[in-house]
Order: sequence, then C-alpha cells, then structure tokens
Amino acid sequence: MSKAASTPRRADNIPLGVGTIVATVFALSLGDALIKAIGGGETIGIWQLFALRSLIACPVLLCGALVVLGPAAIRPRSLGWIALRSTLLVVMWIAYYVSLPHLPFSVAAAAYYTLPLFIVLFAAVFGGETVGRTQWIGVCLGFVGILVVLRPGSEAFRIAALLPILAAILYAWAMILTRTRCRDEHPATLGLGLNVMFVFAGGCGLLFGQFSPETFSGFLSTQWVAMGFAEWRSMAVLAVLIIIAPVGAAIAYQAAPASTVGTFDFAYVAFALIWGVVFFSERPDALALLGIGLIVLAGILAVRRPA
Repeated sequence: MSKAASTPRRADNIPLGVGTIVATVFALSLGDALIKAIGGGETIGIWQLFALRSLIACPVLLCGALVVLGPAAIRPRSLGWIALRSTLLVVMWIAYYVSLPHLPFSVAAAAYYTLPLFIVLFAAVFGGETVGRTQWIGVCLGFVGILVVLRPGSEAFRIAALLPILAAILYAWAMILTRTRCRDEHPATLGLGLNVMFVFAGGCGLLFGQFSPETFSGFLSTQWVAMGFAEWRSMAVLAVLIIIAPVGAAIAYQAAPASTVGTFDFAYVAFALIWGVVFFSERPDALALLGIGLIVLAGILAVRRPA
C-alpha cells in the first residue's frame, strides 16, 4: 500500500469509489444521528464532543496506520493542503451539527445533501472534469428538490436549515481539494489530519469557556460536562465512526471522479430517513418526501458521465 500511495497518479477505480462512499455515508449518518440525540438532550457541548471523540480516535488511527502501513506511507506530502482541507471539514461539521437539534434529521440531511450538486459544479469549474448536459439537468433538478424540502417563505422553513447548505458548500470544497491537491496523500494521513484539527478546535472552544463562562449554551456550550458510562460509550462509538468516515471519503474521492462519487453521497439521505424513524420517530410529510425523491432522481441523472 505504501508503494501505491507514492505513485504520482493512479487510474480511476469507479467501483471502489462508489462502494466506499456508500459504506462511508452509512457510518457517517449513524454518527450524525447519535450526535443529534446528544445535542437534542443538551448534555455534551460540541467542543467537548470534538475534543474527546478525536482524542480517542487519533491514537487508534495512528497506531493502526504505523503497524499496517509503516511511517513512510503516512508521511504527509503537503501539510498546508492537509490543514486547509481539515479546517474546511471541521467548520463544515460545526455548521451541520449546530443545525441538528433544531431540524428533523431528514430535513437537515436533505439540505446538507445539496453537497453532491456543489461537487458537480465545483468539479466542472475548478477540477477540470467534464460534466455533461444530463448532469447539469440533475444539478438543476436537485436544487428544485431542496426548495421543495425546505419550503422557503412558508411556516415550515427555518433559518437553521441554511446551516446544512453552508456545510454542503464547505464539504464540496474539501472533496474537490482532496482530489486536486491531496490525491497523493494516504487516506490515513488525511484522517489523522482531520482528527488533529478536531482536537485543536475542541480544545480552543473549551479553553475559551474557561475565560468566558456562560457565553454559549446548549450544544454550543463551551463548558466541560461530567460524563457517565453511557456518555463514554457513545463517545467510543463516535470515535470509531469518525475514523471510518474521513478515511472512507478520502479513499472514494481519490479512487474515482468527484462528480461520480459525489452523486452516490446521496445514499446519506436514505440512511437519514431510516435513522429519523428509528431514533426520533420522525415521519416526513408528503411534500418533504416529494422533495427528497427529486433530490434522489437528480443524483441518478448526475451520476451519468458524459460520453
């Protein structure tokens, strides 16, 4: 694997990219559902969650990478690009997580999953990839779907729904960066970089809370909260999922074109519907389901590569 990681440019492997991203969004959606449950209960703030989750994940990921791959394979080639990618993803997760306590999970997921549409756009404009007419139709149809789901101007619309869209833009930038600037970095290196940034962000938030108590409340609280067995168990599960998710995303976007892999990110929406029913007893109305259906159809159209 170390030799493969050092190859200047690898051939695309579309089955690997697609299969990996579907498994990745399964793990990611499950972790986000657990975080929504934590945030809704207003028990642990996002900064404490970031710091503890990644403090657990970092040693596991580092030791595993050193044993399996060796130091040479995970040595970073460009710390600057890795740091920028990691920063984009941390800010993305802050925006998305802050929205979760205020929105049904399926609505947050649908708003967030404008991201494959932004990925197609950015891949065409900045990544130099060819995007055909059918894919552009998919992009337009996807945005119609998100308008149906969010219903701006109606009583169903909430300002918090704009946060997942901001998260989508940030994620799309990060994934284009993965393919254009970080393609030769090993996925484990990118995963480590992200978790180090999570620890840094979480530590800064908690440190800020020591000097400015009661500045933020709820999920944005900067105060340390004592944890019992259930909270530590949840944190361990989230640590495992945060190892899987960024490594899987890096593998997928390095293996196949961003516009193709990005479209299969839509599987997150289906998983979010399932978790919404299982964990939160959510039942999307007919109009929301119509919008989600349009987004899925947009994904099917966007995945068709130009001839």
